[in-house]
Amino acid sequence: MGKTVKTEAVDDLFDAIMTLEGREEFYSFFEDICTTNEILSIAERFEVAKLLYQNNTYIEIAKKTGASTATISRVNRFLNSGNGSCDFIFERMGIEKKKG
Repeated sequence: MGKTVKTEAVDDLFDAIMTLEGREEFYSFFEDICTTNEILSIAERFEVAKLLYQNNTYIEIAKKTGASTATISRVNRFLNSGNGSCDFIFERMGIEKKKG
């Protein structure tokens, strides 16, 4: 059985994140606890997820983001077998799902 992210430490992290107000507080917090590369890596994966949601091809996504096809494939696999959170997040953000 794989690792679970549902731990007390993760609960504490999420509780802390939910107290943040505004983009500047988010920047300050994440810059204090993450490396620049960690933040950029998460942002890249989110951008890949958004582009997959919009039905872009792997080649288009690789060109737009610089992500490897392995990363794109991994994100796609998690999107297809995950909790569906990106769908409602993209809907809340007003990002339209494009038909294939």
